[in-house]
Amino acid sequence: MVVKKAACIPLVLHDPYFSIWSGEDHLYDGDPVHWSGARQKLRGYVTVDGAAYSFLGDREFHAPVEQKEVEVTATATVYRFENEKIRLTVRFTTPLLLEDLKLVSRPCTYVDFAVEKKADCSVNVSFFVSSDLVSQKDSPLVGCDGNCTEKEGKAGFSYASMGRAFQRPLGGSGDRVTIDWGYVYLASTDGKPAYDAANRQLGVTLPLDGRGRAALILAYDDLLSINYFGQWRKAYWTKEYANILDAVGAAFQDKEEVCRRAEILDGEIEEKAGKIGGDAYVYLCNMSYRHSIAAHKLIEDEEGNVIFLSKENDSNGCIGTVDVSYPSVPLYLLRNTELVKGMLRPVFRFAASNVWEFDFAPHDVGRYPYAWGQVYGLNGAHGGTGFNGEGGAVFPPYYQYPAGGGIYDFMYQMPVEECGNMLLMTAAVCMTDDSGEFAAPYMDVLKQWTEYLLKYGADPGNQLCTDDFAGHLSHNVNLSAKAIMGIEAYARLAAWLGRKEEADKYHKKAQEMAADWEKRAFLGDHYALAFGEPGSWSLKYNLVWDKFFGSGLFSEEVYQRELAWYVGKTGAFGTPLDNRRSYTKSDWILWCAAMADSREQAASLITPVAQYLENTSTRVPFSDWYDTETGKFCGFMGRSVQGGIFMPMLMAEKRQHR
Repeated sequence: MVVKKAACIPLVLHDPYFSIWSGEDHLYDGDPVHWSGARQKLRGYVTVDGAAYSFLGDREFHAPVEQKEVEVTATATVYRFENEKIRLTVRFTTPLLLEDLKLVSRPCTYVDFAVEKKADCSVNVSFFVSSDLVSQKDSPLVGCDGNCTEKEGKAGFSYASMGRAFQRPLGGSGDRVTIDWGYVYLASTDGKPAYDAANRQLGVTLPLDGRGRAALILAYDDLLSINYFGQWRKAYWTKEYANILDAVGAAFQDKEEVCRRAEILDGEIEEKAGKIGGDAYVYLCNMSYRHSIAAHKLIEDEEGNVIFLSKENDSNGCIGTVDVSYPSVPLYLLRNTELVKGMLRPVFRFAASNVWEFDFAPHDVGRYPYAWGQVYGLNGAHGGTGFNGEGGAVFPPYYQYPAGGGIYDFMYQMPVEECGNMLLMTAAVCMTDDSGEFAAPYMDVLKQWTEYLLKYGADPGNQLCTDDFAGHLSHNVNLSAKAIMGIEAYARLAAWLGRKEEADKYHKKAQEMAADWEKRAFLGDHYALAFGEPGSWSLKYNLVWDKFFGSGLFSEEVYQRELAWYVGKTGAFGTPLDNRRSYTKSDWILWCAAMADSREQAASLITPVAQYLENTSTRVPFSDWYDTETGKFCGFMGRSVQGGIFMPMLMAEKRQHR
């Protein structure tokens, strides 16, 4: 759909390091940036009868060709420009088709150019890629250019590449950092890209006089992607292709079919979203799709299992964070449950290590790109160079540590939160697959976490939840709802595996706890933020799983009262998270909208979130934590949690198939 405005427009999105955005109203108003705000200088020019005009990243030295509109779909961003002689279309397509893991991983974005002449003239386009993509420092570079001939089903093309002369793959970890290893590639079948050492860039000029069309591929080979419990793992795409040039050749070869599939997906998402929440929901889904996927890295473990690891962008850089995966899963449950399994496997693996001595689930499995042991909530003696990892230091491999080391501070764990998250995600996968097979190897630890919820979940003590920016909270009503639904999740897992007696036992416990919850949280026309706290309220987004499972643990009055309350508290830019502050979380608002009984009620919650994204003065990739009064972001950007925007669509699918 055509976008009037957005906080930040996606251009090239693949993973937490290969992530390029435009935070400008016009593509030529400024240089593109990494999600963290670091410059990712790209330049584009169209030359008409010898006169060069800027369309990408430079209006200071070249007059721009006027931008007329920008269109954003789930898989593509299209800019249209026009002057008195030409109409120019520039299309960035990153075909992240979730059912096709090869495409999810293949680090190739198509950049297509098309020109329509309004007068007789000569036209070409030039495209330049700076060293920003491989290093933020003025370090020595190496580069080359060459040709690949057509062979073995791969298209022939020309290319140029560039990278640091001193390569240190996985040389650090941290947050708000860009990659400084690997090689960027610019490839085309229509021109000859070249490495320009003097200007530290790659460039290509493509003629548009003939058929009026030309194309290139922007790609990145990161060499190594993740240290996964001591194993140096490459990206998933390397199992399909011998090297990056093979991947690029394949991308040219299958381009027509892949782009056709991407357009079908775009249309499907827009049609479904429009029926649920109108243009506002279409806008949010289109702006969230690539955004969420590109906050992950896809690899395999040593047994060939899919591993899908998120990076906790603009927070602490954690990898495989449980309460970041949790809000993201609606998108992946809709498209491919194997990716949700890929989020869960690393957590189960770390939870089985000796160093994790707690009887509840962990928070994360490391700090990106090192998945080798939780780093959240370390005690002071084991914090390395500090929680935020000054200087990009790598935390030790905690997964190797023995028991009894006292590595973690209980005060900063999220016991009820993460137990509930792991149980709910596992059950959601099994329900979507209509099979308990995935859960079977993990039932012992899942039962342990369920017992923890039975003991502490009815009225959680003073502890953190996923909304940890709000601080510790005792008697958290929404967290209790998560505990109840986590217990119900285990009951359903037991049922899928034929353990009827066990399933009945835990289902009954969940029923009893839900009935008690309703009595203790009731405040007349809504339900409290914390048990025993009159006048309080909060978004009870965790209740959505009762609707998802169709378990009927909570009465319809709970949903009717809560949803009406949320609508009544909604302002210009959304519904606050709770009564304490005016800030909110976009993902949780959409989860609440998924519980609405009517399209109108859902739209009343969804539309203000779209208003935020369209009107905020904070030009960062779709922040999930922002102020509902000012429309300014509080923190968090470019995070995988925006997969939660798809919860209304997931729930609509569930209702349709019941």
